[in-house]
Amino acid sequence: MANESYYWSLVETQGAEFLALFRLLLVWLVLALPAQAQSLFPAAPENASAASDQGAAATLVDILRDDIAREALIRQLESAAAEATTETTTATTAPTDAAAPPSEMSLARTIAEYTRGTAEGITSIGFELIGATQLLFGAFAGGPAVNWTEIGDAFMSLVLVGAVTIVLFWVLRAIGTRVFDRMGRRAHGAGWPMVLAQITGASLIDTAIILLAWQGGYAFALIMGEAGSMDFRQSLFLNAFLLVEIGKVVLRAALSPRFASLRLVPMSSETAAYWYFWSSRLISLLGYGLLLVVPIVNAAVSFGVGHSLGVLIALTALLIAILIVLQNRAPVARALRARHERMPNDLIGRVEAFFAGFWHWLAIAYLVALFTVWTTRPAEALPFMLRSTLHSVIAVVVGIAIMALISRAIVGGMRLPEDVRRNLPLLEERLNAFVPTILKVVRIIVAVAVVIAIAQAWQVMDFLGWVATEFGRNLLGRLISAALVILIAMAIWLAVSSFIEYRLNPVVGSIPTVRERTLLALFRNAFTVALIIIATMLTLSELGVNIAPLLAGAGVLGLAIGFGAQKLVQDIITGAFIQFENAMNEGDVVTAGGTTGVVEKLTIRSVGLRDLSGTYHLIPFSSVDMVSNFMKGFAYHVAEVGVAYRENVTEVKALMMKASDILMAGELGDEVLEPLDIQGVTALGDSAVMVRGRIKTRPGMQWAVGRAFNEIIKEVLDEAGVEIPFPHMTVYMGQDKDGSAPPLNLRRSGPADHRPAITGAVAGEAAATAGAATEGAAQDGVQAPSADTESPRDRAAAIERQLPTNSEAEDE
Repeated sequence: MANESYYWSLVETQGAEFLALFRLLLVWLVLALPAQAQSLFPAAPENASAASDQGAAATLVDILRDDIAREALIRQLESAAAEATTETTTATTAPTDAAAPPSEMSLARTIAEYTRGTAEGITSIGFELIGATQLLFGAFAGGPAVNWTEIGDAFMSLVLVGAVTIVLFWVLRAIGTRVFDRMGRRAHGAGWPMVLAQITGASLIDTAIILLAWQGGYAFALIMGEAGSMDFRQSLFLNAFLLVEIGKVVLRAALSPRFASLRLVPMSSETAAYWYFWSSRLISLLGYGLLLVVPIVNAAVSFGVGHSLGVLIALTALLIAILIVLQNRAPVARALRARHERMPNDLIGRVEAFFAGFWHWLAIAYLVALFTVWTTRPAEALPFMLRSTLHSVIAVVVGIAIMALISRAIVGGMRLPEDVRRNLPLLEERLNAFVPTILKVVRIIVAVAVVIAIAQAWQVMDFLGWVATEFGRNLLGRLISAALVILIAMAIWLAVSSFIEYRLNPVVGSIPTVRERTLLALFRNAFTVALIIIATMLTLSELGVNIAPLLAGAGVLGLAIGFGAQKLVQDIITGAFIQFENAMNEGDVVTAGGTTGVVEKLTIRSVGLRDLSGTYHLIPFSSVDMVSNFMKGFAYHVAEVGVAYRENVTEVKALMMKASDILMAGELGDEVLEPLDIQGVTALGDSAVMVRGRIKTRPGMQWAVGRAFNEIIKEVLDEAGVEIPFPHMTVYMGQDKDGSAPPLNLRRSGPADHRPAITGAVAGEAAATAGAATEGAAQDGVQAPSADTESPRDRAAAIERQLPTNSEAEDE
C-alpha cells in the first residue's frame, strides 16, 4: 500500500516540473510572435498575393481529392522531372574535358564539409521550429480555414469508443491485478528462472488484456457505425491505444511499480514508480499526439499545420525528457559509482564510475540526436535510431566483455605448466612482465574500436568508407605491419632469452661452465641491443619513413662518437679483448682497477665488482690495466707460522703436518687438492722465526681453507706448548754494581691507611700483561721472581699468586 500511495502521489508532486516546461514553451512562443505578427499584419500589396495563394491552394486541394485529376497531375510532374533530369545530365557532362572534379577529398576538406553540413542542419532545424510555431499559431488566428465540423465529428466519434475501450481496459486490469499479485507472491524469494518465468507470464497476461480491450473497442465501433463500418478517426485512436499500451507493457515488465517481485530491473519501489510515471507519460504524449492528434489536424486544418503540431509535440517530449535527466543527475551518478565503491577492481564498476560524472550529457545528446533525426528525416527516424542504438549497445557490450577478459588476464597473470616452470624458471615472470603491457595496449585499441563503431552507427564518421580509400588502406596496412613487426621482435626475444635461460639452468641438461655463463649473458645483451635496433628500423620503414638517411646518419654519428668518445671506444675494445682472453667471468674473485671483489655483472664496456664490505664498484675497462683472477684452475693458501726463537723448527714442522692431517680429515678436506707443502724457514724476524707452508685448494676455497687451518694450528701449538710470539715490553728499574736490582715499592690503590708498602727486587723482562696486572696491585713483602730462571709469563703468574685477596686486605 505504501508503494501504491507513493505511485499515485507522484502526479501531485510534479507540478514544479510542468511549470518549468510551461515556462519554456511560453518563451518559445514569445520568440516566435514577432515573425507571426508580420504574417498576421502584412502590407497591402502582399494581401493580394496571399489571396491568390489561398485560391491556388483551394484549387490544388480539389485536384488532390479527385482521383482522375490527381493521376493526371502526377503524370505531368513525372514527365517534367524526366525532362529536367535529361537537361541536367547534358549540362553536367559537357565540361568534363575542361575540369574533372577530384575523386577524393583531403582530410581537412572532409572535416570542413562535415562541419558545414552540421551547421546548416542545425540552422534548418531552428528555422523549421520557428516556422512550425508560426504556422500553428496562424492556423488558429486567421490563417487557413479550420474545419470545426470535422473536429467536432472527430471528438464525438472518439468519445464513445475511447470511453468504452478505456473502461473495458480498466476492468480487465483490475482483474489482472489480482493475478499479478498472486504471481508476485509466488516469485518472492524464488530463483531467477522462476522470477523470469513469472515476469514473462505477467507480461503475456498484460498484453492479452490490452488486446481484449482493443478488440472490444473495435467491436463497439463497428456496432455503432453504419452498415458495419467505422470512422477512420476511431481506427486511429484504437491503433494508438494498442501501440501505447504495448509500450507500457515493456515498461511494466522492466520497472513494475506495484509488484517488486515482478521487477526485472533491480531498484527500489519508489524509484521504479518515479521512472514508470514519467516514461509512461512520454509514451502517451508521443503515441497519442503523433498517431492520433496530428492525423486529425491534418484532415481538419492542413498538412502543414499537422506537421508543425507534430514538431511541437516532439519538442515538448524532448524538453520533458531533458528535465527528467537533469533532475536525476545526482541519484544516477551515485548509483553508477556504487558498484565501483563495493568492488574497486571490477572493470564494469570502473566503467560505470567513469560515466557517472557526465552520463547526463550523453543522455541529453542522445535525446537531441533522436529529435534531430526525426525532424530532418521523419520517415527514417525510428528505424535509424533503433538500428544505431542497437549497434551502439552491441559495440559497448562486446567491448566491455573483451576488456573484462583482458583485465582478468592482466590481474590473474599467466600460469605455465609445472614442467615448463622447472625448465624455464624465468619464462613465467618474463611473460607476466610483457603480456600485461600488450594486453593494456589491446584494451586501448578495443576502446577506440568501440568509439569508432558507435560513430559509424550514428553516421558521425564513415570509417568504413575511409578505409576503402587508398589512403585509408595504406595507413591501416602500415599500422598493422608495424604492430606485427613489434610482436614478432618480442617473440624472437622471448625465444632467445628462454633458450639462454634453459642452457644456463643447472637443473636440466649439463651444468654450464663459468665461461659459458659469461658468454651467454653477453650474447643476450648484445642480441637485445641488435634486435631493438633492427625492429626499430623495420617499424619505421613500415610506417613509411625512409630509413636510408637514418642509416647514413647513424654511420656519421658512429664516426663522430668514435672521435669524441674515445674512452667509450676504449672501454668496448678492452672489454672485447678481456672476453676473448677469458680474463674473468661472472662469479670470479678478481682485482681490477685496484679493487678486489666478486664479479657480479660483466658487460662489453664495464665490470661490476662487489667487495668484502658489500660495496658495489662499477669499473670501466678503460681504467683496467691489469686483471688478477683468484679463481683460475686452483689456488694456494700460504700459511706463515711464527714461533719463538727458543722453539725447535723441526718440531714446529711436525706440528704443522699434524694440523694439515686434521684439516684433511675435516669438512673442507675435499676442497684440498694436495697435502701441505712445507717450504721451511722463510724469515728470522725481530721476535719470531717464520715457517712457511702452502696448501693447494680448489679455486675460491683458499680463504675458507686458510681460516680453518689457522684455527687448527693454533690449537696444536698451544697443546704442544710452543710459544707463538707476541709484542713484549722490557722495564728496567735500575741496577746496582753487584748486579742486583733495587726493591720495587708496590702499593694497593685505596684509602691512605690501608695502603701497606712492600719491597722486592724485580729484574729482567716483565710482560705487558704481567705489568698490567701488577700496576693495580698492592702487596705486602712480595718478592718478584728472578729473570734468570723464569719466563715473563711464569713471573707474572708467580706475582699474581703472591698478591693478597680482597678479603685478606680488608682483614688487614
